[in-house]
Amino acid sequence: MRIALYTETFLPKIDGIVRVVCLTLEHLQRRGIQAVVVAPEQGMREYAGAQVIGVPCVRNPVYPEGRIGIPSWSVYRKVKAFAPDLIHSFHPVNIGMMGVVHAHWLHKPVLSSFHLDIAHMAAHYGLPLFGKFLRALVTYGFNQSAYSLAPSRLIQAKMRAEGVKRVGWWRRGVDAEQFHPRFARSDVRNALSNGHPEDVLLLYVGRLAPEKNLEQLRAVLERVPHTRLALVGGGPQREALEAHFAGLPVHFAGYRTGRSLAEAYASADIFVFPSAFESFGLVILEAMASGLPVVSTRVGGAVDMITEGVTGYTVEVGDVDGLVEGVRRLACDPERLRAAKLAARAHAEQFDWSVIMDALIECYKAIINGETPRL
Repeated sequence: MRIALYTETFLPKIDGIVRVVCLTLEHLQRRGIQAVVVAPEQGMREYAGAQVIGVPCVRNPVYPEGRIGIPSWSVYRKVKAFAPDLIHSFHPVNIGMMGVVHAHWLHKPVLSSFHLDIAHMAAHYGLPLFGKFLRALVTYGFNQSAYSLAPSRLIQAKMRAEGVKRVGWWRRGVDAEQFHPRFARSDVRNALSNGHPEDVLLLYVGRLAPEKNLEQLRAVLERVPHTRLALVGGGPQREALEAHFAGLPVHFAGYRTGRSLAEAYASADIFVFPSAFESFGLVILEAMASGLPVVSTRVGGAVDMITEGVTGYTVEVGDVDGLVEGVRRLACDPERLRAAKLAARAHAEQFDWSVIMDALIECYKAIINGETPRL
């Protein structure tokens, strides 16, 4: 079996989409399945045994961290030479839509998976009409695919409501050995808490961007005593957030990956995630695997993963009082916090990536054989 993956974002950029693409490529390599990945041209040539075919691109004027791919005949020729049995589009909007088109040119089936609510993002950035266009475009791309996959029940229902016809559920997982409470370190906790390890340490991991609603965490710090916040990641809002949180116990830790990221998770107490929208939120599972209960908005896969009052709390987007109360219930009750940490870890252990990726491979096989996938 030969698979071509098309993605809007890839290394060296680090985000949730990139993590899933990399995990997919790594698993395909372990299973002896040949793959290539078509991604924005950023200097990468190979990953996990897969050739990286770079797409010429320009900087996104609305979202400077992003790239807009430019259709290239040479990209199509390289994919054609690879002769894929199936094309997997990681969201059909720009490069992902190229994958849909190339699949039709090659008379090969295409699987499209949902990874970013780009229409919602456009509206969030003040471009509602462009958002409507993107929603129609992405729905068209999904319906031109043999099958589509949603990362959560919430997104699956949303896709169906928007007119996508064939939608399965591709669950998300976590490497529960890579993210584990045993990686807690006193020196890391000391650094993340700015020398106050005795306080309750709140943690956020992800991009520092407007749609993450991180400014709402100011109310948590002001209203819940003895709490501190560490923000792991970078992005366009960092300077604004530094000004917003000036004088409050907040530590900007920058990007972390690998063992350093695992130590940051395991050295904190509560994971906070006030995002306005998400496709899934892989960081929630990583935090839970590290033994952290989660207080999150009801976005992406949060409702699928968090058991209310057991592994954390969920609130509606924009409910600052709810965020405060969720953190307060955990931070001000040591016994409840201890029980929630154990429950979060136990829950995350059920989501093994290898099982989930094997299910994806079975989905590939079914589509190639003209059958209906079980996902």
